Amino acid sequence: MSKIWVELADIPAEGREFSFADQGFWKESLEAFGLRAVLARPLTAEVTVLPQDNGALVRGRLSGAAILPCGRCSEDFEQALDEEFEVFEETGGEGGAAEEARVVSEGGQLRLDLGAVLWEQFVLALPENPLCQEDCKGLCPKCGGNRNFRECGCSEAGDDPRLAPFRNLKIS
Repeated sequence: MSKIWVELADIPAEGREFSFADQGFWKESLEAFGLRAVLARPLTAEVTVLPQDNGALVRGRLSGAAILPCGRCSEDFEQALDEEFEVFEETGGEGGAAEEARVVSEGGQLRLDLGAVLWEQFVLALPENPLCQEDCKGLCPKCGGNRNFRECGCSEAGDDPRLAPFRNLKIS
């Protein structure tokens, strides 16, 4: 994944606004993480970075659209994204935490990896269980047909012989 470094010393105390519309960054990140998504509309991010003593406050808005597979029927659909975010990124500590830090000190200067912040916000903006429509009927467990397009006629009752003792069970 590409890193987008911002020198915090170059940003005034009142903050600085950044605009990101480079689709190459998003496409490279999608490939690097193997995420099954394609950009349907360009992703853009409007970000304000406010330097702090021990890190940076990042506020912004991420918008665009991605094509995702439905979690029930596996059909691709377009998911609109329009999310506001506000995160505080602290300077890295010692050991493993320093490797994952987004604000690092190099030569006494603090640098922010804004690319990592934007990627995290993109992933958080995606739905946990993407659905093509709220009432998606999914796939038939027997024939695999998409129930949104046609009724397959397969019986709903399970034919698993291991469950036979439970079929006539009555709870009182």
